[in-house]
Amino acid sequence: MSPLDKAIIRKKLSVIVGALKALELIRSMPLEDYRRDVYKRKAAERLLQELIEAAIDINTHIITSSGHTPPDDYYESFIKIGELGVIEIQFAEKLAPSTGLRSRLVHEYDDIQDSIVYDSISFAENLYPKYVQAVERYIS
Repeated sequence: MSPLDKAIIRKKLSVIVGALKALELIRSMPLEDYRRDVYKRKAAERLLQELIEAAIDINTHIITSSGHTPPDDYYESFIKIGELGVIEIQFAEKLAPSTGLRSRLVHEYDDIQDSIVYDSISFAENLYPKYVQAVERYIS
């Protein structure tokens, strides 16, 4: 068991906050403009990937520093921090599916549908600020 490193967690939280801020510019675009702009599409995909990976890293760090075994997969990392009381379990169940988007983006499974990525921006902007607040509360 390694001790909880608040500096590492806060650095990862800042990645999430920075990605959310950058995504604001893309979210304000109409979907058709987003589809036509390859640079905005690729930026959104990368920012979402980084945001989700930062949360997974935070989850894994909290889980292992509390003496538990690492989660079997990324989805489970959210469920476990819900079970540990870092975030509410119902909230963990809402966030956990974002790991599927991350896997699609990283491994380029199937064709990446622009509308799904575009809609995921709003999903992230609605849920991840609450995640950041909950984690900050937990480590404070």
